[in-house]
Formats: sequence, C-alpha cells, structure tokens
Amino acid sequence: LNSRLILCVWATKDMGKMLGGEEEKDPDAAKKEEERQEALRQQEEERKAKYARMEAERENIRQGIRDKYGIKKKEEKEAEAAAAMEQASEGSLTRPKKAVPTGCGDEEEEESIVDTVMKFIPAPLMDMFNKK
Repeated sequence: LNSRLILCVWATKDMGKMLGGEEEKDPDAAKKEEERQEALRQQEEERKAKYARMEAERENIRQGIRDKYGIKKKEEKEAEAAAAMEQASEGSLTRPKKAVPTGCGDEEEEESIVDTVMKFIPAPLMDMFNKK
C-alpha cells in the first residue's frame, strides 16, 4: 500500500512537470549551481596547469637535444639574421645592395661588348657614329 502511495505521488509530480506545471523550487539550487561552476573552473585551471607543466618538460627535453647537437631555435636564427642585416646597413640610409655576381657589370666587359657590336656595324653607319 505504501509503495502505491509513493508511486502515485511521484507520478503526479512528474505529470505536472510534463504538462507544463510549476517545478518544485529547490531552496539550495543557486548555491549548488555556484558550487558546480566553481568546481568546473577549478578543474579547468588544473587541466591548464597540467598541460603547461607537460609543455615545459617537453621544452627542456628539446633544449637538451639542441644543446647536444648544436642546433639553434628558429627564433634565434631569425634574430641573428636580422642583427646581421642591421649591422651591414648600419650607416646606410637605403636598403642594402644586392651582391653582383662575377662577370656582371664589369667595366672592361662592357667595353668589349661595345667593341664587338661595333665590328658588325657597316662602314657607312660607322662614319655617322664617328661624326657625332
């Protein structure tokens, strides 16, 4: 008899909720929700701390390998390259000049090219160039 009574009370409460009736207000609902949110925040902080420790351990291992084999980090390589470019163009107001490959832009070679072209120009045209 008691189990039927409890079942009826339980069924009527759920039926009321399903039919759009008011739910029972838990007096400690706000406090429980606040505690739940705090627990979630704490778990998230612990997770972040765990991964930060793991990453620090990995970085120590990476640095050990770099030291062992004499490898530099990308940031260090880039910083050295930037410092070298600054040092090279320290007194200059313009960008640094590009290196000229050998054989390009030599004065002697340019003269020899002009001489070679002049050999193939017909004599009447040569006279016109010489008059100017």
